[in-house]
Amino acid sequence: MRKMLNVLYITNPEAYLNRDGENVVVKLEGEDIFRTPVHYLEGIVTFGYSGASPALLGLCIEKGVNVSLLSPYGKHMANVTSAPKGNVLLRRKQYHLADDDQASAKIAKSFVIGKLAGCRTVLRRFIRDHGHTENIASVESVSKTLMRNIQKVEQIANLNELRGIEGESAWAYFSVFDTLLLTQKDCFHMRERSRRPPRDNINAFLSFLYTLLLHETKAALVTVGLDPYVGYLHRDRPGRLSLALDLMEEFRAYLADRLVINMINLRQLTGKDFIKKESGGVLLKEDSRKRVLTAWQKRKAEEITHPFLEEKIPLGLLPYAQALLLARHLRGDIEIYPPFLWK
Repeated sequence: MRKMLNVLYITNPEAYLNRDGENVVVKLEGEDIFRTPVHYLEGIVTFGYSGASPALLGLCIEKGVNVSLLSPYGKHMANVTSAPKGNVLLRRKQYHLADDDQASAKIAKSFVIGKLAGCRTVLRRFIRDHGHTENIASVESVSKTLMRNIQKVEQIANLNELRGIEGESAWAYFSVFDTLLLTQKDCFHMRERSRRPPRDNINAFLSFLYTLLLHETKAALVTVGLDPYVGYLHRDRPGRLSLALDLMEEFRAYLADRLVINMINLRQLTGKDFIKKESGGVLLKEDSRKRVLTAWQKRKAEEITHPFLEEKIPLGLLPYAQALLLARHLRGDIEIYPPFLWK
């Protein structure tokens, strides 16, 4: 199993990344404020417009370190990654199946089942631990809806129907998300999922973590030799990381949503950690992003026994483990791609 290295997060929008030999150097106002050997890293995520030197980007490409360039408020701008690894026959098989709607639906079905099962487990755990909470009946109702939809998905072979059920299930899940938040009701509430831009504190928090998760799934797919831009559930669109978006569906609830719920309920993040722009968009403050990133890295270091591989791995390696299983399925080593299912 692959070793989990570090992701370097640059949160200061004025910071500039440079190269010094085999080292990544972070500069601020012309002064070196941080440096690390490139071989310690598996990825770099930078929030800002200053960017990085061509020499540094060339080093990252050479060493296989994935770089994600984001705006100061988390909007994805660009990716810099090394040349595709692995067998070209694997990618040819990926492209061939992506052109076949029936084959795409078979793979996409696993992504959707993984997503719905993850969302349902979040709700079932809440019911178990807080069954006395007001509006618990609505949470139980959505949990049952998700179970029925999982059973429907198992019988579907049509991509449009599959996407319809996925969208309906996501709407139902987020309709009760407020109920899962037990504290700070005055500043954390969600009417609906909003993305570009997020319109409330919860959506801003979720979008920030989903951006981090997308970086992880993209890097995992590149590592095993797959093209993160050619997917099965999410269709091709210029610049869209379709397969990375497919894969991250299985981890949204487990890695991101649970962290959002826990940090809010434990008051580790408050309404003061967000700012609202004149356009109506809501964003995490810089210092608050640092706090979230610390919690994110700590979460990734926790260990779990993978339900299919039956190996103990850090949570941060889950995207890699699933990318590996997807590659095995595409090669024909396993008949069905097994989604990540946690209990």
